[in-house]
Amino acid sequence: MGSYLLVFLAAAATSFVATPVVRLLSLRFGWIDRPSDRKVHPRPTPTAGGLAIFLGVAVGIGVSHLIPFLAGLHELSSDTDAALLAALVIVVVGFLDDTRGVSPLGKLAGQVLAAGLLVLYGVQLLYFYVPGLGTVVLDPSLGVPLTVLWVVATVNAVNLIDGLDGLASGMVTIGAVAFFIYMYWGPGPNGEATTAALLSAVAAGAAVGFLPWNLHPARIFMGDSGAMLLGLVMGVATVSGVGRNAYGPTGGDLAAIAIPVVVPLLVLAVPILDVVLAIVRRMRRGVGILHADKEHIHHRLLDIGHSHRQAVLLMYLWSALISGCALAVAFLNGRLLVGGTIVAAGLIAAVLPRVIRDTSPRGSEGVRVALSGEAPSGRAASAGAPADATSGRVKDSA
Repeated sequence: MGSYLLVFLAAAATSFVATPVVRLLSLRFGWIDRPSDRKVHPRPTPTAGGLAIFLGVAVGIGVSHLIPFLAGLHELSSDTDAALLAALVIVVVGFLDDTRGVSPLGKLAGQVLAAGLLVLYGVQLLYFYVPGLGTVVLDPSLGVPLTVLWVVATVNAVNLIDGLDGLASGMVTIGAVAFFIYMYWGPGPNGEATTAALLSAVAAGAAVGFLPWNLHPARIFMGDSGAMLLGLVMGVATVSGVGRNAYGPTGGDLAAIAIPVVVPLLVLAVPILDVVLAIVRRMRRGVGILHADKEHIHHRLLDIGHSHRQAVLLMYLWSALISGCALAVAFLNGRLLVGGTIVAAGLIAAVLPRVIRDTSPRGSEGVRVALSGEAPSGRAASAGAPADATSGRVKDSA
């Protein structure tokens, strides 16, 4: 555990120190995310924070080479080298989109290229655990496209939730920590270093280091360069952890429910659900699935009256509850205990948002008022627009 903690701290410290430097560069070279008719954050804000996150990831992996417990991983596997190369590609694509703009198809092509490089370097789904059947070996004709599809999905899942200040970095931290716990204490030989746990610690550290600068009101955005990078690192971690592990789940009689492929799905459940809902929503309306809208989960939380911070904290809570349920199913014994945990988490997730809902106009109306300068209507007319509405930010996610 101590070795992983050192990697986490190295990634976090690097990301934290590098972020204000990247912010100054953004101001100097005009890497600014400006308000427009497709975006509702009301003031120009430096972007391309993904450059600092990339430095955190690179330093975290570099430090692992110096730690005896983790150094052997790099001799036995090329996963970390593949992750760095693919990360560089995805950061370049994201940086171009942050600063110059890239078409949705162009971004997708860059994501597929990064995922393809991972496969070429050997990062590929090899095994699939099926309860009752054991471990099934995947043929390359199936494993390769599934690997590319999964990596592209995680990249876009994190990118889509990067719509509120601090949301993506916080949720990646929660998911990475949960997956680290699963890989550290879960199936497989105990006491051995794993690439999945290493990359989870790196992702969590890089995201945590960036988070203080990205909390509401954000002083810098991570941009597509940062969101897609974090999604890619999590994608490599999950592929390495569940698709390269021939060991089945351990634990109680319900542990089989937490088959390895389901654990990362649950850990990343909120962003993946957002992707699925967006695709269904756009297909029903007859528009392209890459068409941007403002109806993601975080937008809806704002629309029903939650403040910016409340919406972010609620999504943190949902992510933590779902990740906790995944770990409970994987490690706890007994149907009653696991079932009770899941039911309690579900009740909290369903009830709490309405209990703490703010009745002041801090949703889309509050943002509209801040942008237009018009007098708020109804209750807002008597209470006035909230002070933090003018510094809020809602990304018009694709």
